[in-house]
Amino acid sequence: MTYIVVTGAAGFIGSCFVNKLNNKGQTNIVVVDDFSNPAKNRNLEHKSIAGRIHRDEFFKWLQQHDSEIEAVYHLGARTDTSEFNRSIFDALNLNYSKNVWEACTKAGIPLVYASSAATYGLGEYGYRDDHEIVELLKPLNPYGESKNDFDKWVLKQEKHPPFWAGVKFFNVYGPNEYHKGRMASVVFHAYNQVHDTGKVKLFRSHREGFSDGMQLRDFVYVKDVVDILYFLMRLKPEPGLYNLGTGKARAFRHLAKAVFTALDKPENIEFIDTPEDIRDKYQYFTEANMDKLIHKAGYPSPFYTLEEGVIEYVQEFLVEGRYF
Repeated sequence: MTYIVVTGAAGFIGSCFVNKLNNKGQTNIVVVDDFSNPAKNRNLEHKSIAGRIHRDEFFKWLQQHDSEIEAVYHLGARTDTSEFNRSIFDALNLNYSKNVWEACTKAGIPLVYASSAATYGLGEYGYRDDHEIVELLKPLNPYGESKNDFDKWVLKQEKHPPFWAGVKFFNVYGPNEYHKGRMASVVFHAYNQVHDTGKVKLFRSHREGFSDGMQLRDFVYVKDVVDILYFLMRLKPEPGLYNLGTGKARAFRHLAKAVFTALDKPENIEFIDTPEDIRDKYQYFTEANMDKLIHKAGYPSPFYTLEEGVIEYVQEFLVEGRYF
């Protein structure tokens, strides 16, 4: 038997991807995580897997089984954008990822890894997944810096896995993010606000040209995300960095309206000031340039619209407390 390895498998995107593999009839999955969070571990309940490896034991296991591994999806990372201890990000996001890359290179294992749209900062150089701009990017926090530092390191490597792709996730939302607390998606928080208070709080605009609640983000449903991860490893297009959004920015107000629609409740939005400590770094627009994935790599499937994704997420998962 050969194995598919998924790191960060107990997390939001990782567990949804394990479900995707199961739906494709694949159960030869080795999941890697620290498994210390019972709330996260619920994401793996009822999944069919071949084994669990603690992240601290992963490289020892990999060395013993490298000839039996057909692919590695490195989705594990520290993703808390409010964490400012750089040593944590150096250890878990940068150096751990370097070790994954080098192990896959040595053993000839294809690798897909999670980068992030946080690498783009305020978007001074746009949101293009061109390798030429990676050295110029200015992320806004240590999390984004750690992701961009690894992308920069990867692009300097002369030796690499037989296939690799670094995937820049934009604003992902969907089931299995129950454990994420304040780092969960705006959809998750909006649902809970409507459920608890009947209204949604959004930041008002502090920039000319943007109405309150009309700040724009590229929101992408996790079902699209896992479809693309599967596509990349199966088709193996040109190696490189790939944006993973929808290519269409939408406003927070549109998102909130979709949540109210999903719950069949009247729209009730309260606007609050953006906190002063983040106001000067607050993004008013993000939108993935998807030309490389769609036109060059040939990804064929349409994306969920914001309304389609939010309504399904709310009605089929959040209301029922269901996992994917």
